[in-house]
Amino acid sequence: MKTITIYHNPACGTSRNTLALIRNSGVEPTIVLYLETPPSRDELCRLIADMGIPVRALLRKNVEPYERLQLAQTHWRDEQLIDVMLQQPILINRPIVVTSLGTRLCRPSEVVLDILPDAQQGEFIKEDGERVVDEHGRRRR
Repeated sequence: MKTITIYHNPACGTSRNTLALIRNSGVEPTIVLYLETPPSRDELCRLIADMGIPVRALLRKNVEPYERLQLAQTHWRDEQLIDVMLQQPILINRPIVVTSLGTRLCRPSEVVLDILPDAQQGEFIKEDGERVVDEHGRRRR
């Protein structure tokens, strides 16, 4: 049995599309509703390290706390940004997917296809109508 975990926000179209792509590969993932159950500090740091991205790359910029806290200012250290994301998980960009093949911030949602162990089982069309996978389970480029 393959284990896949998605840090998911069901109110986000990108997150819903990513979840649907995982399911289209025949796997029911572990779903972490990170707004309700934020990751621990160690877990968040591990996810960032596993993705190989800077802390700022995981920071959501289009939410109210970002502007109010002036998080665009360069004086914020990584440790401080992590603290703020843990205190206000809405600042964590999503979805994050963890598989045996890697960990990715899946924006756009089809990034998940790079780390899914199993092929798509059929056609997949995103909520906006974009066809990502054809009827034979092949990724469209």
